[in-house]
Amino acid sequence: MEYLQGGRENKILKIGNVVQRPAGAWTPAVHALLKHVIAQGFQRVPQPLGIDPDGTEHVSFIPGHVSNYPLTPQALSQEALTSAAELLRNYHDATVSFLENDLSQYQWQLPPRSPAEVICHGDFAPYNVVLDGNTAVGIIDFDTAHPAPRLWDIAYALYRWAPFTSANNPDGIGTIEQQTQRACLFCAHYGLAKDQRQHLPSVISERLEVMVQTILNGAAAGNEAFQANIRDGHHLLYQADIAYVKANALTIAQAL
Repeated sequence: MEYLQGGRENKILKIGNVVQRPAGAWTPAVHALLKHVIAQGFQRVPQPLGIDPDGTEHVSFIPGHVSNYPLTPQALSQEALTSAAELLRNYHDATVSFLENDLSQYQWQLPPRSPAEVICHGDFAPYNVVLDGNTAVGIIDFDTAHPAPRLWDIAYALYRWAPFTSANNPDGIGTIEQQTQRACLFCAHYGLAKDQRQHLPSVISERLEVMVQTILNGAAAGNEAFQANIRDGHHLLYQADIAYVKANALTIAQAL
């Protein structure tokens, strides 16, 4: 038995090859999604194993390495970047047929966005991607999954993987030129059409603005995790990153 790192204050428990996590109102939708993509042949996600009456969800453990910040050399490698992009594309494609269901029966943690092209992961960052060496082999933590356009997920992924962060963000790396080069590689390996890439700077900014507002609203409503984010100044880092992306929007768009 061991506690795993995560954003739940050591409430993620691994027993053997089973991970126990606190469930939310959205967990039944997540489990239905995971069962669907697995049935579609996409095996790179946890197997949902049930939800206890006490509000504990059980999923299978995906072995490998997950990097938090500061990112490990493996997570920073070009192979991790490109294989993560391919993993996200394959996941997205496996979710398309899920949209044929009556989506009104599902509750999501984040609000759906239109057009609903795929079920976005919602937090496709290195800390939610399992690596085998330098290769991305699995995706975990689907709490923020929700129907939305592909670009909505890709935008946040680029923010985390390029990463498009200002010099004041301790989790950031590289110059704007190096960041855009990594973003180009990600888009190419995802298979994103060139005409779609031009929208990414504005979508990245909007995605981060929504995240900041979610933190502020959640903190005001009494959410302790969001209140901790505010105390730690996370919203200020995101706001600085928004300004950075907007200031470099033309450079990013031209490079992409």
